[in-house]
Amino acid sequence: MKTVNEHLKEKLKDPYFMEQYELDQQKLKIVKPIIAYRIKHKLNQGELARIVGVTQQHISKIENGEFSNIATLEKILLFIGFTVKLQVAPLAKNIREQILKHA
Repeated sequence: MKTVNEHLKEKLKDPYFMEQYELDQQKLKIVKPIIAYRIKHKLNQGELARIVGVTQQHISKIENGEFSNIATLEKILLFIGFTVKLQVAPLAKNIREQILKHA
């Protein structure tokens, strides 16, 4: 039986999976400070939402890695002392080809 790390190492050989995994890791870096702020200040999602001026659903979606509204994400991060930096980077040709196969 494989360990989780062994399974992950095997899956990361797939360029498409690796890109998705790296994106999830980047999202996690954004979500962690928001959750840490809530815990430190003993706030639930609804309380943080009220203070920031967004809905609890927005907080929930963001904490689950759904960033469909960058303006709301930025508003929350600015409130807790962070900012958003977006960057576009070209994919290597072989990775792009792998992704297109999955589309």
